[in-house]
Amino acid sequence: MKARVPGVKFYSAEPDGFDDTLRSFASGQREKNPRMSGTICDALMTEMPGVVTWEINKRLIGEGVSASDAEVGRAVAFAFRELKLVVEPGGAIGLAALLAGKLDIKGKIVVAVLSGGNVDAALFHRLIAA
Repeated sequence: MKARVPGVKFYSAEPDGFDDTLRSFASGQREKNPRMSGTICDALMTEMPGVVTWEINKRLIGEGVSASDAEVGRAVAFAFRELKLVVEPGGAIGLAALLAGKLDIKGKIVVAVLSGGNVDAALFHRLIAA
């Protein structure tokens, strides 16, 4: 995308408290997460950005946002109700950030990647019932 549309902007999206990439962008070096449990976005709980991934992301992305579990839950429910998609919490994090107004998107073309349907049935039911 950057080769075809040099002005395109990408943002990483991570759960609050597990925002190692966002903090790494701020410091300029790979940062660790202080803990490895405590979010519904279990697919995004990593210790720190990978060596190769970090080199690519700091060059091509360089900015990020985070979202709370409550915001992610609302995004999972929105995807189900409005888009008719079953999306796991980690796969809804970008949508969560957008719906929560974490980025100024007014008048812009925006793409959010939604992925994964690997969500615990009880958790999914709780999120869409809220």
